[in-house]
Amino acid sequence: MPLVTAGVVVLDCAEPEKLAVFYKGLLEAEETDTSANLVEIRAADGLRLAFRRDANATPPSWPRPENSLQAHLDFLVEDLDAAERRVVELGGRPLEAKDGPGPYEERGYSDPSGHTFTLRNTRQTAPKQG
Repeated sequence: MPLVTAGVVVLDCAEPEKLAVFYKGLLEAEETDTSANLVEIRAADGLRLAFRRDANATPPSWPRPENSLQAHLDFLVEDLDAAERRVVELGGRPLEAKDGPGPYEERGYSDPSGHTFTLRNTRQTAPKQG
């Protein structure tokens, strides 16, 4: 069973081959298409992500306010701690951001190219006290 699920998106980056390796490991995905400027992968649940070469791509600065969030991915997970360990093993890094509002516990990260994403716990948690 895959660790996470998500929607479809294309990420611009300087090195699509390297970024594809990160997401293939995180999503337990297969590479489905490769060209000089694009690598596409497909996860076991059918999710497709593509990584397009853009030598001038710059990642957003979120959660710092001086740059817009642009876009980010939300991944649904059953075990936040296990998913976080996998992200770090693959070269991602945690971002210092407060948990979002609502019934889901979530944590922010960036991939090796600096794109931001969130891991959200799919299990309902009790409201925070205090």
